[in-house]
Amino acid sequence: MRKCVSSIFLIGLIPLVAGCGTSSVFSSSPLDFFRTSSKATTGDTDASGGSTTDVECPGVEIRTGAATLMIGSKPGEEEPAALDLRYQASMVRTARECQVNAGIMNMKVGIEGRVITGPAGAPGTVDLPLRIAVVHEGVNPKTIVSKFARVQITVLNATDRVPFTHVDSEISFPMPQPVANIASYVVYVGFDPAAAPREKKKPQPKPKAKSTAKPRQS
Repeated sequence: MRKCVSSIFLIGLIPLVAGCGTSSVFSSSPLDFFRTSSKATTGDTDASGGSTTDVECPGVEIRTGAATLMIGSKPGEEEPAALDLRYQASMVRTARECQVNAGIMNMKVGIEGRVITGPAGAPGTVDLPLRIAVVHEGVNPKTIVSKFARVQITVLNATDRVPFTHVDSEISFPMPQPVANIASYVVYVGFDPAAAPREKKKPQPKPKAKSTAKPRQS
């Protein structure tokens, strides 16, 4: 994993990436419907219908070193050589909304990015492992919430650029005390390929065989 500029320039794919900003490839996105306010709304209102609190909505940051995921043609290869690169996924945009209700912060976090094909690229399905973590930053950072998700996209052509979007609207945690500490909360997002094997679904336990023993006769 590398930052958005990564080693793309080594393999002549700069025209496809166009930097780390938003791109016209996202002609319409669910992130466009997120509220843009940095303040959280609240389910508690006063008599006039206004908010009774003024709470910051934690910001979203792409974790350093986790903005880009490179997938090679050789299974198990941590970082593929330039000519072995099949796909490169990059995060380019985030959004969030917050609501406080009964002392609980409820967040909706959105991630937007793109996958481009490399020299060894081909049509296929790409599995993107994502991590969203709410961290209370400070001298001793503390993880408040950590959620793993998989996003699958389909690449149709050997030379392609495919957008992806992931929205998690169920990130909840108790408000800190004092409430002002919420200013130290940060939502980190990024690719987490190391966690993917650990997050595989466990096989369902096999049902126990019914007993065929005949009841004892008195």
